[in-house]
Amino acid sequence: MADGRFAILDPVAGISGDMLLGALLAAGASPEWLRAIPARLGFPDVTVEIGLVDRCGIRATQVTVRLPGGRYEAPAEPAGQAHTHDHHHHQHHNADLPDDGTHRHIGELIAIIEQAPLSRWVQQRAVRAFELLGEAEGRVHGLPPERVSLHEVGAIDALVDIVGGIEGFEQLGVHPIYNRAVAVGSGWVHAAHGTIPVPAPATSILLEGVELSSNGPVVGEATTPTGATLIRVLSPGSPPSRWRAINAGAWGAGGRNPMNYPNALRLILAAGALEAGEVVLLATDLDDLSPEYIDPLREALFASGALDVQVWATQMKKGRIGFRIEVTTAPDQADQVAATMFRHSTTSGIRRHAAERVTLARREIEVISADGSAVRVKVLEGPDGPRVKPEYEDVAAVARRTGQPAHEVARDLQYRALRLVSSEIAARSLIPNKES
Repeated sequence: MADGRFAILDPVAGISGDMLLGALLAAGASPEWLRAIPARLGFPDVTVEIGLVDRCGIRATQVTVRLPGGRYEAPAEPAGQAHTHDHHHHQHHNADLPDDGTHRHIGELIAIIEQAPLSRWVQQRAVRAFELLGEAEGRVHGLPPERVSLHEVGAIDALVDIVGGIEGFEQLGVHPIYNRAVAVGSGWVHAAHGTIPVPAPATSILLEGVELSSNGPVVGEATTPTGATLIRVLSPGSPPSRWRAINAGAWGAGGRNPMNYPNALRLILAAGALEAGEVVLLATDLDDLSPEYIDPLREALFASGALDVQVWATQMKKGRIGFRIEVTTAPDQADQVAATMFRHSTTSGIRRHAAERVTLARREIEVISADGSAVRVKVLEGPDGPRVKPEYEDVAAVARRTGQPAHEVARDLQYRALRLVSSEIAARSLIPNKES
C-alpha cells in the first residue's frame, strides 16, 4: 500500500472526522472516491458535500455528510455561546429505552463495516475504531459496549468519517501515520444529557496515552470522540525526529470560522530526511573470544540498539591475532549497548567517543521476486537518484528455494526494485493538485 512516504496529523486546533476527510482530499485523495463511500456502506441516499473555504486566511477543504432531507450531524455548542462550535459530538441514546428507530447500536455499525467492500487493512481498523468508541461510551454510561448507540444522523456520519478517514490513507498510498500533540479545547459544551466539560468524558477516555498540547485560543470541543478514535487506530504516536515535508499545505476545515485562529486540521505528507546528528562510537579489541562467537555478539549488539557493527582482524601484543569490534549507536542507547558488549564478549574495557553521522534518507519497499515471494529492498535517496539493495537474508532464501545463484537473484531483484521506484516517482510527478 505505501510508497515510502508517511503522514503526520497536526491537530493544533483539534481533530474530528470531517476535518480529517477534508485534509485527505486536500492532500490528493479523490472527491469521487469519498462521495461513493455512503453507497458502499449501504446508504445510497446519503450525500457528501465538498467545498473550499477560508479559515483565518488559509484555504481549507470542508466536508459535510448529509442524510435525506438535508439532515447532518450538528456540533455541540459551547455553554453560554451561540453557534461557536464546529466539530461533531455524537449524541448518545440509552439502550435500555424503547427503540424508536432513530438510533443504531455499535454492534450494528460494526456489522455494516464487516460486510462492506473494504480492504482488510481498512476493515480491521474501522472495526477497532467502533469497538474503542463503544468501550469508551460504555464506561461513561455504565453500559456494555455493544449496547451503546448513536442517533441515526451521528451513526451514519461516524461510519463515513471513520471508514473514509482510514481508507483515505490507503487511497493516497501513505503509511505509516503519525500525530503531533492533540488540542482538546476548553470550557463546557451542551450535550444530550446536559452541560459537560471539555474534553467530553468519552473523548478523555479515548485519548488516554495520547500526547496532548496546550489549547491555545481554541474554545469549546476541539477534538471529538470520532477524531480521538481515528488518532488511536491510525497513529502509534509522534513522528520521527528528522523528516522533510513533501506536502505541508493540506488543510481540512471545521464548520466554524473564528477570527483569531485557523479552525482546521493540517495533514503533512513527509519522507525521511538526510540525517546529520551525533552518534557514539564504542570500540574494543578482543584476543580471547573464539571467532565463532562473534556473530552472536553482533546480533546481541543490534538487538540492544546498535546502528552498525564493524568487525575486523587485528594483530595484538605478543603477535596474537584478535578482533576489533566497533559499534555505532545513538547517544541515548550508548549505555545500554556498552552493557551488552560487556555481557556478550570477554572485553574488560571499551573506548567511547562522540562523532557526527551524515546519512542518506532511506526507506524499505517490498518487491516480488521471480518465484512470487516478497523480498525486502532498501532504497537510499542518493544525490544522483535512488539506490536499491535487496536484503541479504531474503535473497539467500529465494536462492535456496529456486536453486539460482544468490548473486543472480540479487541482480534480478535490484532491476525489479529500480523499475518499481522509477515508476512510483514518475506517477507522483504526473498527479496534479486536486481541487475539491
